[in-house]
Amino acid sequence: MVSFTFSAVALLAALLSTTLAQTHTDCNPLNATGCPNMQALGGNATFHFNDTMSDSIWKEKNAGKIDWSSKGTTFTIEGRGDSPMIQSTFYLFFGRVSVIMKAAAGQGIVSSAILQSECLDEIDWEFLGTNTTHVLTNYFGKGNTTDYTRGKDYPMDPPQEAFHNYTIDWTRERIQWLIDGRMLRELKYEEALGGKNYPQTPMNIRMGVWSGGDVENNDPYTVEWAGGETDFKQAPFTMTVQEVYAQDYTTATEYSWENMDASGAWEKVKVIEPKEGEKSEALQEIEKPHGVRNRWEALSKGAKIAIIASVIGFIVICACFITFCCIKQRRAGRREFAALQAEQNKEAAELLEYKRQMASGKFGYGNQI
Repeated sequence: MVSFTFSAVALLAALLSTTLAQTHTDCNPLNATGCPNMQALGGNATFHFNDTMSDSIWKEKNAGKIDWSSKGTTFTIEGRGDSPMIQSTFYLFFGRVSVIMKAAAGQGIVSSAILQSECLDEIDWEFLGTNTTHVLTNYFGKGNTTDYTRGKDYPMDPPQEAFHNYTIDWTRERIQWLIDGRMLRELKYEEALGGKNYPQTPMNIRMGVWSGGDVENNDPYTVEWAGGETDFKQAPFTMTVQEVYAQDYTTATEYSWENMDASGAWEKVKVIEPKEGEKSEALQEIEKPHGVRNRWEALSKGAKIAIIASVIGFIVICACFITFCCIKQRRAGRREFAALQAEQNKEAAELLEYKRQMASGKFGYGNQI
């Protein structure tokens, strides 16, 4: 059963939960010209966040700690002002995204996994750190915040205690939100102000955690919506992502804004199709062998320490072995030299004795009679 919250604070949730979180755009094509093309995914890929990760595919943003560990990628708030997040460098023009994650606990702490476009179209999963019974679904069209009833809560097991699969399936006709394969919500195109508020421009993936309860950086309404003031003495607050699956519903290499107008309509997006045998730059990068640097960065701190200790131990053992061999060889050399010296001394002594005896006439003809 859907849980609808109609208090004044909840009515502001659709605005506050995203506008003041980690959303931004570098160039909004609805009010700017010359916005750069977007790199398309143009296929599908699975990203294991406890394995290797290319920093040309996922970019870190904002202050805060992000660690690639064996248990997953952790996003940690350690103090006031932290809001660590990552975003994909590729975009989807309608598609499916599944995020396996565990939300952060903590009063005023907000975890999020969203899709967002440069036009400020947006589709959200959001989690409040003290709400252990519900998850928030939300959407925006072109940053329009005139309607505050789009955010809807749905009941679930505590999202801070276990990993779940949070999926967004987005087409031209409808958006579906699913948890562990079970659909919670469906939004049809015409239900979003006749399509005007329907998210319909290329979006990338953004995931992170922020403090809505930071009273020095947020207004009282945001603090109240987020669950209250954050006590940073209780830090760290950590969100963890294990895996992301992304499927672009086109095979494009790029998306262009050159035909875009103020309508922000999907028909105005130019899809640049690949040439025969060509793949998008994102897919090419994804299919490359993972580099040593990325493998190293993917390891946990404990694993790094263990590897360093093992390498140092191996070097020490090798050094000891080489030293032992050198000492052994030196001792053997000394013994051989001493034996050789003794032999030479013996021969010299024998020669000296022979000469002495020769000089004394011991080996002469003797006396004649």
